Amino acid sequence: MATLSKTKLLAFRQCPKRLWLEVHKPDLREDSAATKASFTVGHKVGDIAQKLYDPKGKGQKIELDQKNLAAVIALSAKLLTLSNPIFEAGFSAGGARAFADVLLPGKKASKKVWRMIEVKSSTSVKDYHRDDAAIQAFIARSAGVPLSAISLAHIDSSWVYPGGKDYSGLLLENDLTEEAFARSDEVKAWIAEAQLIAGKRKEPALCTGKHCGDPYECGFLEYCQSQEPLIEFPVNWLPRIQTKALKDHIDEIGATDLRHVPDALLNERQLCVKKHTLAKKVYFDAAGAASDLKPHKLPAYFLDFETIQFVVPIWKGTRPYQQIPFQFSVHRLARSGKLDHQSFLDLSGNDPSKAFADALIANCGDRGPVFVYNASFEKTRIGDLAVRFPKLKAPLLAINARVVDLRPIAEKRYYHPSQQGSWSIKKVLPAIAPDLSYDDLDGVQDGGMAQLAFMEAIAPVTSAERKAQILEQLLKYCGLDTFAMVRLWQFLSGREALVS
Repeated sequence: MATLSKTKLLAFRQCPKRLWLEVHKPDLREDSAATKASFTVGHKVGDIAQKLYDPKGKGQKIELDQKNLAAVIALSAKLLTLSNPIFEAGFSAGGARAFADVLLPGKKASKKVWRMIEVKSSTSVKDYHRDDAAIQAFIARSAGVPLSAISLAHIDSSWVYPGGKDYSGLLLENDLTEEAFARSDEVKAWIAEAQLIAGKRKEPALCTGKHCGDPYECGFLEYCQSQEPLIEFPVNWLPRIQTKALKDHIDEIGATDLRHVPDALLNERQLCVKKHTLAKKVYFDAAGAASDLKPHKLPAYFLDFETIQFVVPIWKGTRPYQQIPFQFSVHRLARSGKLDHQSFLDLSGNDPSKAFADALIANCGDRGPVFVYNASFEKTRIGDLAVRFPKLKAPLLAINARVVDLRPIAEKRYYHPSQQGSWSIKKVLPAIAPDLSYDDLDGVQDGGMAQLAFMEAIAPVTSAERKAQILEQLLKYCGLDTFAMVRLWQFLSGREALVS
């Protein structure tokens, strides 16, 4: 019988097939950039927690050695005889193994006890965190650790970083002791069931579905999908599947194809997607689109932001997960049809917010529509800047008042089967302007890649040459976002010959 890690037990809770693949075919797993980034974030938060829970530096962190886990567990047992904080202590019992983020010594009835804290980079306690805590508590207590309490510490998203590397207040603790201790029999059953699955010679026959991304993105998704029949018109192309009737129908009959979904269960937009996808025909209400845009006179501005969010803030006055804009692109279309382009990008490593706000005001003029794609994003960022910089509030909010969202117009008036139910600009652009493509860009092709590129650029170890390369890639990417909106405006308004 193999000893299963807590990670594998949580994989079992999500999907038995995922557990089996983790044990028997781990090389098939392909973690996304987002998943890898979350690991990095977790390590960063863990380092902060160590400093917060051991301010005098008397504790010890145990380095995980996958090739010699027995030594790690033996060292953990030795340190448990002492009375200093321990980080990443390992325990093994009952066919399972776990490592504790934080163990703090204490006394209860004159006896030495330990308080465990699991540290998470989320902003609240999730159900799967409760499972996590129950597993940790069960294994530790089964291994003989005198555990008096277990808590979960998560990020306080309302906390504002005061600067000076002072992170006191970043974490909030939630006591899960009573609940975790009461679930011992439940955890014992999970371990037994997981051992049975892990011991099978063949992988479980399970189809892909919502569980593949809930609560964690599964790195085996591509493999599992490759084992399933190719679906010509996947039901997940339907936008915003939200009504209970539609969800129940899809779940109850296991609908996988658009043809399996009755028209009566679909709203107008979903029906448009189904009808034109199956017919492989474009829908375009040209007159309606032109009418929607007619009130918005030139000159016009086409605006897009790139933002970064840090779980552990690095700039004074910012909050965890706060989206800080570091780049914008703006195309200005004059009445004559002349198109000008301006941009802002700060890779200094300093907080770009004030310079960004100043440049935004300077480059957006004082009249004419400001076209964006998905207005809530840019308007929220501008609103945040107005709060942070009261002296700039009036001109920033004046820009917000001029914002016009192109996305609702596109959603209502246009659909191409190649969009596959999505109206993201990266799906719409190839349909209306096949000569333009994000795939042709070097290095940065989407918002996630832009964030990673930004973080690399501001890192002290990044060379000047590489930084210059990233700068060029980011400028081209963000510039294409706004030029794409210009082309979309031309197409929807019926004025494709205007721009010079």
